[in-house]
Amino acid sequence: MEHTRIKELLKSEDFGKEVIVKGWVRTFRNNQFIAINDGSSINNIQAVIDFENTPDEILKRITTGAAVRVKGNLVESLGKGQKVEVKATEVSIIGDSDPEKFPLQPKKHSLEFLREIAHLRFRTGTFNAIFKVRNALAFAVNKFFNERDFVYMHTPIITGSDAEGAGEMFRVTTLDLNNVPRTESGEIDFKEDFFGKSTNLTVSGQLEGELAALAFGNIYTFGPTFRAENSNTTRHLAEFWMIEPEMAFYELEDNMDLAEDLLKYVIRYALDTCPEEIEFLKNRLLEEEKSKPQAERSELNLIEKLNFVIDNNFERVTYTEAIDILMKSKPNQKKQFKYLIEGWGADLQSEHERFLVEKHFKKPVILTDYPREIKSFYMKQNPVDENGRQTVRAMDILFPGIGEMVGGSQREENLEKLVTRMGEVGIPTEEMEWFLDTRRFGSVPHSGFGVGFERLVLFTTGMTNIRDVIPFPRTPNNAEF
Repeated sequence: MEHTRIKELLKSEDFGKEVIVKGWVRTFRNNQFIAINDGSSINNIQAVIDFENTPDEILKRITTGAAVRVKGNLVESLGKGQKVEVKATEVSIIGDSDPEKFPLQPKKHSLEFLREIAHLRFRTGTFNAIFKVRNALAFAVNKFFNERDFVYMHTPIITGSDAEGAGEMFRVTTLDLNNVPRTESGEIDFKEDFFGKSTNLTVSGQLEGELAALAFGNIYTFGPTFRAENSNTTRHLAEFWMIEPEMAFYELEDNMDLAEDLLKYVIRYALDTCPEEIEFLKNRLLEEEKSKPQAERSELNLIEKLNFVIDNNFERVTYTEAIDILMKSKPNQKKQFKYLIEGWGADLQSEHERFLVEKHFKKPVILTDYPREIKSFYMKQNPVDENGRQTVRAMDILFPGIGEMVGGSQREENLEKLVTRMGEVGIPTEEMEWFLDTRRFGSVPHSGFGVGFERLVLFTTGMTNIRDVIPFPRTPNNAEF
Protein backbone atom coordinates (compact mmCIF):
# COMPACT_ATOMS: atom_id res chain seq x y z
CA MET A 1 0.00 0.00 0.00
CA GLU A 2 1.39 3.34 -1.04
CA HIS A 3 0.13 5.32 1.95
CA THR A 4 0.29 4.76 5.72
CA ARG A 5 -2.88 4.95 7.83
CA ILE A 6 -3.00 7.97 10.13
CA LYS A 7 -3.57 5.80 13.21
CA GLU A 8 -0.15 4.20 12.63
CA LEU A 9 1.60 7.50 11.95
CA LEU A 10 0.29 9.08 15.16
CA LYS A 11 1.96 6.26 17.15
CA SER A 12 5.19 6.39 15.15
CA GLU A 13 8.49 7.91 16.30
CA ASP A 14 10.25 7.23 13.03
CA PHE A 15 11.12 10.93 12.57
CA GLY A 16 12.63 11.93 9.24
CA LYS A 17 10.99 9.03 7.40
CA GLU A 18 9.25 9.89 4.12
CA VAL A 19 5.53 9.06 4.31
CA ILE A 20 2.41 9.41 2.20
CA VAL A 21 -0.92 10.36 3.82
CA LYS A 22 -4.31 10.11 2.12
CA GLY A 23 -7.48 11.38 3.71
CA TRP A 24 -10.09 14.13 3.93
CA VAL A 25 -9.43 17.71 4.97
CA ARG A 26 -11.00 18.63 8.29
CA THR A 27 -9.55 22.15 8.44
CA PHE A 28 -7.04 24.26 6.52
CA ARG A 29 -5.55 27.18 8.47
CA ASN A 30 -3.31 30.09 7.45
CA ASN A 31 -2.71 28.55 4.02
CA GLN A 32 -0.26 26.32 5.88
CA PHE A 33 -1.76 23.76 8.29
CA ILE A 34 -3.95 20.95 6.94
CA ALA A 35 -5.76 18.72 9.47
CA ILE A 36 -6.28 15.39 7.67
CA ASN A 37 -8.41 12.44 8.76
CA ASP A 38 -8.66 9.06 7.02
CA GLY A 39 -11.14 7.41 9.37
CA SER A 40 -8.58 5.14 11.05
CA SER A 41 -8.49 7.36 14.17
CA ILE A 42 -10.69 10.00 15.74
CA ASN A 43 -7.54 12.14 15.78
CA ASN A 44 -6.29 14.07 12.74
CA ILE A 45 -2.74 14.37 11.56
CA GLN A 46 -1.42 17.81 10.70
CA ALA A 47 0.40 18.37 7.45
CA VAL A 48 2.43 21.58 7.22
CA ILE A 49 2.84 22.90 3.70
CA ASP A 50 5.20 25.47 2.24
CA PHE A 51 2.49 27.70 0.77
CA GLU A 52 5.00 29.98 -0.93
CA ASN A 53 6.12 27.08 -3.10
CA THR A 54 2.67 25.50 -3.54
CA PRO A 55 0.76 26.58 -6.67
CA ASP A 56 -2.29 28.78 -6.01
CA GLU A 57 -4.56 26.46 -7.97
CA ILE A 58 -3.71 23.66 -5.45
CA LEU A 59 -4.11 25.92 -2.38
CA LYS A 60 -7.57 26.99 -3.57
CA ARG A 61 -8.66 23.35 -3.80
CA ILE A 62 -7.58 22.42 -0.22
CA THR A 63 -11.03 22.91 1.26
CA THR A 64 -12.99 21.21 4.09
CA GLY A 65 -14.15 17.81 2.87
CA ALA A 66 -11.72 17.53 -0.04
CA ALA A 67 -9.70 14.31 -0.38
CA VAL A 68 -5.93 14.91 -0.52
CA ARG A 69 -2.66 13.07 -0.95
CA VAL A 70 0.28 14.48 0.99
CA LYS A 71 3.86 13.30 0.63
CA GLY A 72 6.42 14.50 3.15
CA ASN A 73 8.59 13.73 6.15
CA LEU A 74 7.34 12.66 9.54
CA VAL A 75 8.63 15.20 12.09
CA GLU A 76 8.17 15.88 15.78
CA SER A 77 5.43 18.43 16.23
CA LEU A 78 6.13 21.75 17.87
CA GLY A 79 2.43 22.54 18.32
CA LYS A 80 0.21 21.47 21.20
CA GLY A 81 -2.10 18.50 21.01
CA GLN A 82 -0.09 16.28 18.70
CA LYS A 83 3.22 14.42 18.92
CA VAL A 84 3.92 14.14 15.17
CA GLU A 85 3.10 15.97 11.97
CA VAL A 86 4.00 15.72 8.31
CA LYS A 87 6.25 18.31 6.74
CA ALA A 88 4.81 18.24 3.24
CA THR A 89 6.95 18.18 0.12
CA GLU A 90 4.14 17.36 -2.31
CA VAL A 91 0.36 17.96 -2.14
CA SER A 92 -2.23 16.79 -4.66
CA ILE A 93 -6.03 16.75 -4.69
CA ILE A 94 -7.72 13.36 -5.09
CA GLY A 95 -11.30 14.64 -4.90
CA ASP A 96 -12.58 18.22 -4.73
CA SER A 97 -15.17 19.51 -2.27
CA ASP A 98 -17.08 22.71 -2.96
CA PRO A 99 -16.79 24.65 0.33
CA GLU A 100 -20.03 26.52 -0.43
CA LYS A 101 -22.01 23.30 -0.64
CA PHE A 102 -20.24 20.93 1.77
CA PRO A 103 -22.56 20.82 4.82
CA LEU A 104 -19.92 19.95 7.45
CA GLN A 105 -17.94 22.90 8.71
CA PRO A 106 -15.14 23.05 11.29
CA LYS A 107 -17.57 23.79 14.12
CA LYS A 108 -19.77 21.82 16.46
CA HIS A 109 -22.91 20.67 14.66
CA SER A 110 -26.04 19.58 16.50
CA LEU A 111 -26.89 15.87 16.47
CA GLU A 112 -30.30 16.78 14.97
CA PHE A 113 -28.59 18.46 12.03
CA LEU A 114 -26.22 15.50 11.57
CA ARG A 115 -29.19 13.08 11.45
CA GLU A 116 -30.37 15.00 8.38
CA ILE A 117 -27.06 14.27 6.67
CA ALA A 118 -26.50 10.75 7.99
CA HIS A 119 -24.55 9.91 4.81
CA LEU A 120 -21.84 12.41 5.83
CA ARG A 121 -21.92 12.28 9.62
CA PHE A 122 -19.34 9.45 9.70
CA ARG A 123 -16.77 12.12 8.90
CA THR A 124 -17.18 13.78 12.29
CA GLY A 125 -15.18 12.87 15.40
CA THR A 126 -18.29 11.95 17.40
CA PHE A 127 -19.60 9.48 14.84
CA ASN A 128 -16.16 8.08 14.12
CA ALA A 129 -15.97 7.23 17.84
CA ILE A 130 -19.55 5.85 18.06
CA PHE A 131 -19.18 3.49 15.12
CA LYS A 132 -15.73 2.30 16.20
CA VAL A 133 -17.30 1.34 19.55
CA ARG A 134 -20.22 -0.28 17.73
CA ASN A 135 -17.76 -2.28 15.65
CA ALA A 136 -15.88 -3.41 18.80
CA LEU A 137 -19.10 -4.48 20.52
CA ALA A 138 -20.27 -6.46 17.47
CA PHE A 139 -16.92 -8.23 17.25
CA ALA A 140 -16.97 -8.93 21.00
CA VAL A 141 -20.45 -10.52 20.77
CA ASN A 142 -19.22 -13.01 18.18
CA LYS A 143 -15.98 -13.58 20.11
CA PHE A 144 -17.87 -14.27 23.36
CA PHE A 145 -20.11 -16.93 21.85
CA ASN A 146 -17.34 -18.43 19.75
CA GLU A 147 -15.18 -18.93 22.85
CA ARG A 148 -18.11 -20.79 24.47
CA ASP A 149 -18.65 -23.09 21.48
CA PHE A 150 -22.01 -21.63 20.41
CA VAL A 151 -23.11 -22.13 16.80
CA TYR A 152 -23.83 -18.88 14.94
CA MET A 153 -27.15 -19.42 13.21
CA HIS A 154 -28.50 -17.10 10.49
CA THR A 155 -32.23 -17.09 11.08
CA PRO A 156 -34.58 -15.83 8.32
CA ILE A 157 -35.42 -12.17 7.85
CA ILE A 158 -38.65 -13.06 6.01
CA THR A 159 -41.03 -15.05 8.18
CA GLY A 160 -44.58 -16.29 8.25
CA SER A 161 -44.81 -16.15 12.06
CA ASP A 162 -45.04 -13.41 14.66
CA ALA A 163 -42.71 -14.37 17.51
CA GLU A 164 -44.04 -11.80 19.91
CA GLY A 165 -47.68 -11.98 18.95
CA ALA A 166 -47.67 -8.18 18.84
CA GLY A 167 -48.69 -7.90 15.23
CA GLU A 168 -46.57 -4.81 14.53
CA MET A 169 -44.85 -6.23 11.47
CA PHE A 170 -43.84 -5.04 8.02
CA ARG A 171 -45.54 -7.03 5.30
CA VAL A 172 -43.45 -8.52 2.49
CA THR A 173 -45.34 -8.84 -0.79
CA THR A 174 -44.98 -8.82 -4.57
CA LEU A 175 -48.73 -8.36 -5.14
CA ASP A 176 -49.83 -5.51 -7.39
CA LEU A 177 -51.16 -3.03 -4.83
CA ASN A 178 -53.30 -1.37 -7.50
CA ASN A 179 -54.96 -4.65 -8.33
CA VAL A 180 -54.88 -6.89 -5.24
CA PRO A 181 -56.23 -10.44 -5.86
CA ARG A 182 -59.19 -11.32 -3.65
CA THR A 183 -60.76 -14.58 -2.45
CA GLU A 184 -64.48 -15.22 -2.92
CA SER A 185 -65.09 -13.81 0.55
CA GLY A 186 -63.27 -10.59 -0.36
CA GLU A 187 -60.08 -11.26 1.68
CA ILE A 188 -56.64 -10.67 0.14
CA ASP A 189 -55.67 -13.88 -1.67
CA PHE A 190 -52.13 -14.49 -0.42
CA LYS A 191 -51.97 -17.75 -2.37
CA GLU A 192 -51.24 -15.47 -5.33
CA ASP A 193 -48.34 -13.85 -3.48
CA PHE A 194 -44.66 -14.80 -3.93
CA PHE A 195 -44.52 -17.22 -0.96
CA GLY A 196 -48.10 -18.42 -1.34
CA LYS A 197 -48.95 -17.06 2.12
CA SER A 198 -48.83 -13.84 4.15
CA THR A 199 -45.19 -13.05 5.12
CA ASN A 200 -43.48 -10.33 7.12
CA LEU A 201 -40.10 -9.00 8.12
CA THR A 202 -39.06 -10.72 11.33
CA VAL A 203 -39.38 -9.16 14.78
CA SER A 204 -37.12 -11.84 16.27
CA GLY A 205 -35.04 -14.84 15.29
CA GLN A 206 -36.00 -16.60 18.51
CA LEU A 207 -38.47 -19.22 17.33
CA GLU A 208 -36.16 -20.43 14.56
CA GLY A 209 -33.29 -20.21 17.06
CA GLU A 210 -35.14 -22.60 19.37
CA LEU A 211 -35.32 -25.18 16.58
CA ALA A 212 -31.55 -25.00 16.14
CA ALA A 213 -30.84 -25.08 19.90
CA LEU A 214 -32.82 -28.31 20.17
CA ALA A 215 -30.32 -29.91 17.83
CA PHE A 216 -26.99 -28.14 18.42
CA GLY A 217 -27.42 -27.41 22.14
CA ASN A 218 -26.22 -23.80 22.19
CA ILE A 219 -26.76 -21.34 19.35
CA TYR A 220 -27.01 -17.61 18.85
CA THR A 221 -28.36 -15.37 16.16
CA PHE A 222 -27.26 -11.78 15.65
CA GLY A 223 -28.97 -9.89 12.88
CA PRO A 224 -31.48 -7.23 11.85
CA THR A 225 -35.06 -7.31 13.13
CA PHE A 226 -37.99 -5.07 12.27
CA ARG A 227 -40.92 -3.59 14.13
CA ALA A 228 -43.65 -1.49 12.50
CA GLU A 229 -44.36 0.39 15.70
CA ASN A 230 -45.29 3.98 14.92
CA SER A 231 -43.11 5.27 17.73
CA ASN A 232 -41.18 8.48 17.24
CA THR A 233 -39.05 8.34 20.38
CA THR A 234 -35.37 8.43 21.29
CA ARG A 235 -35.52 4.72 22.16
CA HIS A 236 -37.26 3.12 19.17
CA LEU A 237 -36.22 2.15 15.66
CA ALA A 238 -38.15 0.36 12.93
CA GLU A 239 -35.01 -1.60 11.98
CA PHE A 240 -32.59 -2.70 14.69
CA TRP A 241 -30.19 -5.54 15.48
CA MET A 242 -30.79 -8.25 18.05
CA ILE A 243 -28.43 -10.66 19.79
CA GLU A 244 -30.47 -13.78 20.57
CA PRO A 245 -28.89 -16.91 22.08
CA GLU A 246 -30.93 -20.06 22.72
CA MET A 247 -29.64 -22.88 24.91
CA ALA A 248 -30.94 -26.41 25.40
CA PHE A 249 -30.90 -27.78 28.96
CA TYR A 250 -30.58 -24.26 30.44
CA GLU A 251 -32.79 -23.30 33.37
CA LEU A 252 -33.59 -19.66 34.14
CA GLU A 253 -30.57 -19.29 36.50
CA ASP A 254 -28.18 -20.49 33.75
CA ASN A 255 -29.82 -18.02 31.38
CA MET A 256 -29.28 -15.11 33.78
CA ASP A 257 -25.64 -16.08 34.38
CA LEU A 258 -24.92 -16.16 30.63
CA ALA A 259 -26.61 -12.81 29.98
CA GLU A 260 -24.69 -11.13 32.81
CA ASP A 261 -21.40 -12.63 31.58
CA LEU A 262 -22.10 -11.48 28.00
CA LEU A 263 -22.82 -7.87 28.95
CA LYS A 264 -19.75 -7.60 31.17
CA TYR A 265 -17.54 -9.24 28.54
CA VAL A 266 -18.53 -7.00 25.60
CA ILE A 267 -18.40 -3.76 27.61
CA ARG A 268 -14.97 -4.70 28.96
CA TYR A 269 -13.82 -5.47 25.40
CA ALA A 270 -14.98 -2.05 24.20
CA LEU A 271 -13.16 -0.33 27.10
CA ASP A 272 -9.98 -2.30 26.36
CA THR A 273 -9.95 -1.82 22.57
CA CYS A 274 -11.46 1.67 22.15
CA PRO A 275 -9.88 3.71 24.98
CA GLU A 276 -9.44 6.87 22.85
CA GLU A 277 -12.98 6.72 21.47
CA ILE A 278 -14.59 6.15 24.87
CA GLU A 279 -12.47 8.91 26.45
CA PHE A 280 -13.62 11.25 23.64
CA LEU A 281 -17.28 10.27 24.20
CA LYS A 282 -16.87 10.68 27.97
CA ASN A 283 -15.60 14.25 27.49
CA ARG A 284 -18.36 14.97 24.98
CA LEU A 285 -20.96 13.88 27.53
CA LEU A 286 -19.39 15.94 30.33
CA GLU A 287 -19.49 18.99 28.06
CA GLU A 288 -23.13 18.33 27.16
CA GLU A 289 -24.13 17.94 30.80
CA LYS A 290 -22.77 21.35 31.73
CA SER A 291 -25.90 22.91 30.23
CA LYS A 292 -28.18 20.79 32.47
CA PRO A 293 -29.25 21.68 36.01
CA GLN A 294 -27.11 19.93 38.65
CA ALA A 295 -29.97 17.62 39.68
CA GLU A 296 -30.26 16.23 36.12
CA ARG A 297 -26.57 15.52 35.67
CA SER A 298 -25.36 11.96 35.87
CA GLU A 299 -23.59 11.00 39.10
CA LEU A 300 -21.09 8.92 37.13
CA ASN A 301 -19.11 9.84 34.02
CA LEU A 302 -19.22 7.43 31.06
CA ILE A 303 -16.19 5.34 32.02
CA GLU A 304 -17.34 5.12 35.65
CA LYS A 305 -20.78 4.00 34.42
CA LEU A 306 -19.25 1.24 32.27
CA ASN A 307 -17.08 0.06 35.14
CA PHE A 308 -20.16 0.19 37.38
CA VAL A 309 -21.68 -2.58 35.24
CA ILE A 310 -18.49 -4.63 35.02
CA ASP A 311 -17.60 -4.40 38.74
CA ASN A 312 -21.03 -5.12 40.28
CA ASN A 313 -22.85 -8.41 40.57
CA PHE A 314 -26.29 -7.81 39.13
CA GLU A 315 -29.02 -7.74 41.79
CA ARG A 316 -31.61 -10.51 41.25
CA VAL A 317 -35.12 -9.55 42.34
CA THR A 318 -38.55 -11.04 41.65
CA TYR A 319 -41.23 -8.93 40.02
CA THR A 320 -43.34 -9.29 43.20
CA GLU A 321 -40.48 -7.90 45.36
CA ALA A 322 -39.96 -5.06 42.87
CA ILE A 323 -43.65 -4.08 42.94
CA ASP A 324 -43.49 -3.97 46.74
CA ILE A 325 -40.41 -1.69 46.62
CA LEU A 326 -41.98 0.58 44.00
CA MET A 327 -45.32 0.89 45.82
CA LYS A 328 -43.54 2.00 48.99
CA SER A 329 -41.13 4.30 47.11
CA LYS A 330 -41.18 8.08 47.57
CA PRO A 331 -41.87 8.92 43.88
CA ASN A 332 -44.88 6.59 43.91
CA GLN A 333 -46.26 7.83 47.22
CA LYS A 334 -45.73 11.46 46.22
CA LYS A 335 -47.28 10.75 42.80
CA GLN A 336 -44.07 11.75 40.96
CA PHE A 337 -44.13 8.71 38.67
CA LYS A 338 -45.92 9.34 35.40
CA TYR A 339 -47.35 5.81 35.68
CA LEU A 340 -48.27 5.14 39.33
CA ILE A 341 -47.84 1.59 40.65
CA GLU A 342 -51.14 0.64 42.19
CA GLY A 343 -50.61 -3.05 42.68
CA TRP A 344 -49.42 -6.39 41.43
CA GLY A 345 -49.87 -6.94 37.68
CA ALA A 346 -48.69 -3.48 36.59
CA ASP A 347 -46.49 -3.41 33.49
CA LEU A 348 -43.25 -1.72 34.55
CA GLN A 349 -42.23 1.40 32.61
CA SER A 350 -38.72 2.69 32.11
CA GLU A 351 -39.13 5.22 34.99
CA HIS A 352 -39.78 2.29 37.39
CA GLU A 353 -36.90 0.27 35.99
CA ARG A 354 -34.50 3.19 36.30
CA PHE A 355 -35.65 3.88 39.89
CA LEU A 356 -34.80 0.31 40.90
CA VAL A 357 -31.35 0.47 39.27
CA GLU A 358 -30.24 4.02 39.94
CA LYS A 359 -31.92 4.91 43.22
CA HIS A 360 -32.80 1.75 45.10
CA PHE A 361 -30.20 -0.94 44.43
CA LYS A 362 -27.53 1.27 42.79
CA LYS A 363 -26.43 -1.58 40.53
CA PRO A 364 -27.80 -3.41 37.46
CA VAL A 365 -30.90 -5.43 38.30
CA ILE A 366 -32.28 -8.72 36.95
CA LEU A 367 -36.05 -8.89 37.44
CA THR A 368 -37.61 -12.36 37.32
CA ASP A 369 -40.97 -14.13 37.51
CA TYR A 370 -43.32 -11.66 35.84
CA PRO A 371 -47.12 -12.02 35.69
CA ARG A 372 -48.06 -14.34 32.87
CA GLU A 373 -50.53 -11.85 31.40
CA ILE A 374 -47.92 -9.23 30.51
CA LYS A 375 -45.41 -11.62 28.93
CA SER A 376 -45.15 -13.64 25.71
CA PHE A 377 -46.88 -16.98 25.07
CA TYR A 378 -43.69 -19.07 24.89
CA MET A 379 -42.46 -18.41 28.46
CA LYS A 380 -42.43 -21.26 30.96
CA GLN A 381 -45.21 -21.02 33.49
CA ASN A 382 -44.44 -21.22 37.20
CA PRO A 383 -46.78 -23.11 39.56
CA VAL A 384 -49.61 -20.87 40.79
CA ASP A 385 -48.49 -19.12 44.02
CA GLU A 386 -50.32 -19.06 47.37
CA ASN A 387 -52.24 -15.92 46.27
CA GLY A 388 -53.49 -17.65 43.12
CA ARG A 389 -51.14 -15.59 40.93
CA GLN A 390 -49.74 -17.01 37.73
CA THR A 391 -46.18 -16.01 36.84
CA VAL A 392 -43.68 -17.05 34.17
CA ARG A 393 -39.94 -17.77 34.33
CA ALA A 394 -38.97 -14.55 32.61
CA MET A 395 -36.00 -12.31 33.28
CA ASP A 396 -35.25 -8.72 32.28
CA ILE A 397 -31.89 -7.06 32.90
CA LEU A 398 -32.15 -3.37 33.75
CA PHE A 399 -29.33 -0.85 33.25
CA PRO A 400 -28.74 2.70 34.52
CA GLY A 401 -29.97 5.37 32.11
CA ILE A 402 -31.45 2.80 29.74
CA GLY A 403 -33.96 0.64 31.57
CA GLU A 404 -34.43 -2.77 29.94
CA MET A 405 -31.26 -4.04 28.24
CA VAL A 406 -32.12 -7.75 28.04
CA GLY A 407 -35.40 -9.63 27.88
CA GLY A 408 -35.39 -13.40 28.20
CA SER A 409 -36.99 -16.45 29.74
CA GLN A 410 -36.99 -20.14 30.19
CA ARG A 411 -39.17 -21.43 27.37
CA GLU A 412 -42.29 -23.55 27.90
CA GLU A 413 -41.25 -27.07 26.91
CA ASN A 414 -44.60 -28.70 27.79
CA LEU A 415 -46.65 -29.13 24.60
CA GLU A 416 -50.04 -29.07 26.29
CA LYS A 417 -49.34 -25.89 28.28
CA LEU A 418 -47.87 -24.17 25.22
CA VAL A 419 -50.85 -25.01 22.99
CA THR A 420 -53.29 -23.86 25.70
CA ARG A 421 -51.42 -20.56 26.07
CA MET A 422 -51.30 -19.98 22.30
CA GLY A 423 -55.09 -20.47 22.22
CA GLU A 424 -55.50 -17.91 25.02
CA VAL A 425 -53.55 -15.22 23.17
CA GLY A 426 -55.03 -16.05 19.75
CA ILE A 427 -52.02 -17.57 17.94
CA PRO A 428 -53.30 -20.22 15.47
CA THR A 429 -51.53 -23.53 16.17
CA GLU A 430 -51.93 -24.74 12.58
CA GLU A 431 -49.48 -22.03 11.43
CA MET A 432 -46.95 -23.05 14.08
CA GLU A 433 -46.87 -26.83 13.72
CA TRP A 434 -43.18 -26.69 12.84
CA PHE A 435 -42.47 -24.92 16.14
CA LEU A 436 -44.66 -27.26 18.18
CA ASP A 437 -42.80 -30.26 16.75
CA THR A 438 -39.85 -29.34 18.97
CA ARG A 439 -42.11 -30.12 21.95
CA ARG A 440 -43.33 -33.38 20.38
CA PHE A 441 -40.02 -34.98 19.56
CA GLY A 442 -37.57 -34.91 22.45
CA SER A 443 -38.64 -31.75 24.28
CA VAL A 444 -36.21 -30.46 26.91
CA PRO A 445 -35.98 -27.46 29.25
CA HIS A 446 -34.37 -24.61 27.32
CA SER A 447 -33.85 -20.88 27.68
CA GLY A 448 -32.80 -17.83 25.77
CA PHE A 449 -32.76 -14.05 25.73
CA GLY A 450 -32.58 -11.07 23.41
CA VAL A 451 -30.32 -8.02 23.67
CA GLY A 452 -31.24 -4.97 21.62
CA PHE A 453 -27.81 -4.25 20.14
CA GLU A 454 -28.47 -0.53 19.63
CA ARG A 455 -29.43 -0.16 23.28
CA LEU A 456 -26.10 -1.75 24.19
CA VAL A 457 -24.26 0.69 21.88
CA LEU A 458 -26.32 3.56 23.34
CA PHE A 459 -25.23 2.64 26.84
CA THR A 460 -21.57 2.08 25.96
CA THR A 461 -21.22 5.35 24.04
CA GLY A 462 -23.23 7.51 26.44
CA MET A 463 -25.47 8.76 23.63
CA THR A 464 -29.08 9.57 24.41
CA ASN A 465 -30.85 9.02 21.08
CA ILE A 466 -30.91 5.56 19.52
CA ARG A 467 -30.87 7.13 16.02
CA ASP A 468 -27.29 8.21 16.69
CA VAL A 469 -25.89 4.71 17.21
CA ILE A 470 -27.07 2.99 14.03
CA PRO A 471 -25.52 4.05 10.72
CA PHE A 472 -28.78 4.70 8.86
CA PRO A 473 -31.78 5.00 11.19
CA ARG A 474 -35.15 3.74 9.99
CA THR A 475 -37.97 5.50 11.79
CA PRO A 476 -41.52 6.64 10.90
CA ASN A 477 -41.38 8.82 7.75
CA ASN A 478 -37.63 8.36 7.45
CA ALA A 479 -35.89 5.94 5.10
CA GLU A 480 -33.31 8.28 3.59
CA PHE A 481 -29.80 7.28 2.60
